Amino acid sequence: MNGNSSPGTRPRGVALMRGLSTVSFFLLGLACPIAGQQTVVRVPVAGDVEMGLAPFIERTLREAAEAGAAAVVLDIETPGGRVDAAEQITAAISRAEVPVYAYVNMHAYSAGAMIALSAQRVLMRPGGVMGAVTPVDGSGTRASEKIVSAMRARMRALAEARGLDPAIAEAMVDEAIEVEGVVESGKLLTLTAQEAVDLGYAQAVGDWEGVLAAIGLSGAEVVEAEVNWAERIVRFFTNPVIAPFLLSLGFLGLLVEIRSAGFGLAGTAGLLSLALFFGAHLLVGLAGAEDLILVVAGLILIGVEVFVVPGFGVFGIAGIVALLAGLLMAQVGSLPTSQDFTRAAWVLCISLILVVATSWLFLQSMFGSWRLKRSGVILPETTDRDEGYTSADVRTDLEGAVGVAITPLRPAGVGLFGEERLDVVSESEWIEEGTRIRILSAEGYRQVVRAVKSE
Repeated sequence: MNGNSSPGTRPRGVALMRGLSTVSFFLLGLACPIAGQQTVVRVPVAGDVEMGLAPFIERTLREAAEAGAAAVVLDIETPGGRVDAAEQITAAISRAEVPVYAYVNMHAYSAGAMIALSAQRVLMRPGGVMGAVTPVDGSGTRASEKIVSAMRARMRALAEARGLDPAIAEAMVDEAIEVEGVVESGKLLTLTAQEAVDLGYAQAVGDWEGVLAAIGLSGAEVVEAEVNWAERIVRFFTNPVIAPFLLSLGFLGLLVEIRSAGFGLAGTAGLLSLALFFGAHLLVGLAGAEDLILVVAGLILIGVEVFVVPGFGVFGIAGIVALLAGLLMAQVGSLPTSQDFTRAAWVLCISLILVVATSWLFLQSMFGSWRLKRSGVILPETTDRDEGYTSADVRTDLEGAVGVAITPLRPAGVGLFGEERLDVVSESEWIEEGTRIRILSAEGYRQVVRAVKSE
């Protein structure tokens, strides 16, 4: 279980996510159930518990209550995940205006156990397990005592709210807690379905029909809750694979716009990419207003360094530090673990590599572009006569002509050929004034000559 939050985690972005929630349970059939038939909403809690799951469950609970559903059942099959996401989910369950039950099918480890215990009742199928709630970092190392203590208190509070033995819940978090007849000191508690039933932590059910019977809703219409388009988009843009491309495109667009007159497509694309990055992380509760302020302040300081203050100094360094700090903190949430910092650092590194590599490829292709050279935007190494300016005509008719050096050629000078004075340059050696010379080649602005040996 990743220790990423504390009991006071703030639900950042929840209000915005509500605004994006346009798919209601009317589309799922809840608004028009069969007359006299009750409805149960089945909510899948599968895979890792991540930040995108919390807004989905909160919306589902809210809309289930608005639609008059008889109950919501969390179908849990998870190895765990983020503590801050689990705390947002448990807070949403505590505020729910509809009864919420947890069906452990088959595993509810770590954050999954915390979510299950927050429901009104836990239902477990044979072979199910629940527990192992100790928060750990990405390498599997036990989190700091601060995070463990917060989790221990949270689990104890959940157990007490249901009238259960709080020591059992604490033993799932801290292996130092011993419960006589249940778990000895030094071993972390994980309950099987039968053990949970014996301790009063769960009720045994055989299958989904058994779940409905256990909550007194046999024969009820079951509606499967689904992630809506807004939540899918947010999860997509917060994916560690997609986030680096958003950052890279954002900064490349701004860099191109800085070097261009006015404000155009590149700047628009850059701002849109950065808005998608920060907006998605804000909606799932990872980023906050302070992170965005840091990034904006960093960009302003860098702009001051580039356009106002000559050289590179305090403003530039402070801007880079603020920018990187804001981008890093926008990805880790509250009380992050080393895994979260590592993942965020990788996103930044990949973004930087993409920006540098793309810039280099762009410059290489630009300087090798025949069209840009043809248009005169980039000056080529050489220019054909019919494409560009030449300082003088190439006098091929002079090749082989014999004249006299009227100035010393060291190596450049002037030669007289017939009645025409020409700028010439010696092929190799210095040539004294009055020496007969022959033109070997004509190169437009100069003629290459060699001394004529006496016969």
